[in-house]
Amino acid sequence: MPRATNAPASRKRRKRILNKAKGFRGSRSKLYRTAKDSVTKAQQWATRDRKNRKRTFRSLWIQRIGAGARINGMTYSRFMEGLKAAEIDLDRKVLSDLAIHDAEAFAALAKKSAEALEEKAKKSA
Repeated sequence: MPRATNAPASRKRRKRILNKAKGFRGSRSKLYRTAKDSVTKAQQWATRDRKNRKRTFRSLWIQRIGAGARINGMTYSRFMEGLKAAEIDLDRKVLSDLAIHDAEAFAALAKKSAEALEEKAKKSA
């Protein structure tokens, strides 16, 4: 009985790995064994960095909102506290975009935030 090597599936599996390794340097894109290791490692980094990208963008948005708030005479934390008190639910991505591209709208939000903080202070006093 002839030996079965499952050639079509093996070739497809190797081809898939080598296609993922395109652009890698040297044997990492040419030889199956090193390409397999390189692709596995690259996928681990990609998984980690998808989480890191979210973290990085959130910190960027916070910096932009903080800069916009300071232009309007507030700190970031007081601005966000005022928005919460005014029951304005905008996420940081949208607030960041407003701070950059629409300064008047952001200034109006800052004014609402300041008014809500004053109202909050009167209630607690």
